[in-house]
Amino acid sequence: MALSLYNSLGRKKEPFTPRVAGQVGIYVCGITAYDYCHIGHARVMVSFDVLVRHLRASGLKVTHVCNFTDIDDKIIRRAIEEGIAIDALTTRFIAAFHEDMAALGVNPADIEPKATEHLPEMRAMIQTLIDKGLAYESGGDVFYAVDRFPAYGRLSGKHLEDLESGARVEVDGRKANPLDFVLWKGAKPGEPHWPSPWGDGRPGWHIECSAMGVKYLGESFDLHGGGRDLIFPHHENEIAQTEGATGKPWVTCWLHNGFVNVVDDQGNREKMSKSLDNFRTIRDLLTAWRGEAIRLFLLGSHYRAPLDFSLELLDAARAGLDRLYVALRGAKAALGGLPEAAPIAWEGETGDDDHASRFREAMDDDLNTPRALAVLYDLAKAVNRSVAEMDGGVDPARLRQQTALLLGLGAILGVCGEDPELYFKSLAEESDTAGGLSDAEVEARIAARAEARRNRDFQAADRIRAELAEAGIILEDARGQTTWRREA
Repeated sequence: MALSLYNSLGRKKEPFTPRVAGQVGIYVCGITAYDYCHIGHARVMVSFDVLVRHLRASGLKVTHVCNFTDIDDKIIRRAIEEGIAIDALTTRFIAAFHEDMAALGVNPADIEPKATEHLPEMRAMIQTLIDKGLAYESGGDVFYAVDRFPAYGRLSGKHLEDLESGARVEVDGRKANPLDFVLWKGAKPGEPHWPSPWGDGRPGWHIECSAMGVKYLGESFDLHGGGRDLIFPHHENEIAQTEGATGKPWVTCWLHNGFVNVVDDQGNREKMSKSLDNFRTIRDLLTAWRGEAIRLFLLGSHYRAPLDFSLELLDAARAGLDRLYVALRGAKAALGGLPEAAPIAWEGETGDDDHASRFREAMDDDLNTPRALAVLYDLAKAVNRSVAEMDGGVDPARLRQQTALLLGLGAILGVCGEDPELYFKSLAEESDTAGGLSDAEVEARIAARAEARRNRDFQAADRIRAELAEAGIILEDARGQTTWRREA
C-alpha cells in the first residue's frame, strides 16, 4: 500500500507522490512566541513529527521547516505589559517551546526560521504583488486585493461573494474591499518598525510563511501543515500571496489536524482555546505526566479527528505506556539486554506474524496512529508470550527479533525510547515523592513472599501479593524471578 494523505485542498484522501523522486519538502506553521505552549500546540507538533518520522522510515529524504512568528500584535502587547524588549520576550518563549517539545520527544525541524530574520524576502514578495496589480498601498499600509485572485477561497471552500456579503465592514476607507488583508503595516508610535519602499513599518502575519516557504522549499513543494483553525484565513491568504507572486501552484497537499476539546466531569465537550481560558499548558501537564505518556495520548486519536482531553484519558495513556515498557523489561531480563532497534523491513519478515506490514498499512492510511498503536500493543503481547515460552528452553532468536521490531516501530511513533529499568525506576521515584512504600520496603516484602513460596506457604505469599497490590505495587513473575512496578 502506498502512502495516502487527506488533502484539505481537494477535501479527500489522495495517494502521495513527491514532486522530486525520493525527496519531500514540508512546511509546518509554528508558534507565535508570546506565551507558553498548550496541548493544542503539542498536537500539531507531535502529529507532524510522526509524519516526518514515517516519511524518513519509508526511505524519503525530508526537509522539514517550522517557523517562529517573533513580531505580532500579541507579542508587542505582552512585551509592553512586562516592560521588556520584544526580542527578550520571544527568545524566552522560543526556548520554552524547545524545552516542551524535547519533553514530548518532538525532533527539531531542519530549519526554524524567524519572521524578523526574513524581512528582505517579505518586502520583495510584497513588491512583486504590487507590480502585478494584486496589492496596493493605502494610508501607509499595503493590502492584498483578494478579488483580483480568482482562486481565492479554494482551500477553505468559501466563495468570495458569500464572504463579502457576510463581512463585518469596519470604517476603514483605506481598504478597497473589506476582505483585503494587510501585507505591510505602517509604523505606529512605540512599536518596532523597519524601513520599506512604502514607509517604515512591519510585516503582516500571513506574508511571513509565504516568503519563508518559498525561500527554503521553493516556489512549489509537497506538504504544508498546521491546525484546522489556520485553513481560513491564514492558509487561504498564503496561497493567494504565493501563487499570485510566482504564478505557480504552491503546495501539493495541505494537511490539518483537528481541534482539541476539553471534556468536563459531566462529559460535556468545549473547544480548547485561550479566549475561553480552558487551555492547559504543556509544562503544567508535565508536572504530573511524563512527556512520553502525553505523546501517547495525542497519538491515540487520528490527527484529523477532534481530540477529547481529560485527565482520565491521560491516565489511560500512561497505563498503555506502562504495558509497552513491561514487555521491554521482560525481554531485557530474558535476553540479558535489549537488542538494537530493528531497521524497518516493511515486508514484515518477523517469523509467523505480520506486525511490521500491519503497522505500515496503518501509517500509510493517512497516518492512522490509533491503528499503529494497536499493532504495538499486539507486538508487546507477543513479546510477553515469547518471554514466558523461554521458561521452557525456547530459542531466544524470535524474542530478540520481536523486541527489536517493537523498538523500531516504536521509534517511528516516538515511544519506547527509554531503557525500561530507568523508566520504572523513575516511576518508583515519583511514587516515593508522593508517599507510600519505599523501594526498600517493597523489596523486603518481595523477599518475604519469595521465602514463603519456597516454604510452600502459598497462602502467605498470596497475602503479601495482595497487600502490595493494595499499596499500588504490581508484581510480575517470570523465569523464576519477580519484578515489580508501581501502578500508574
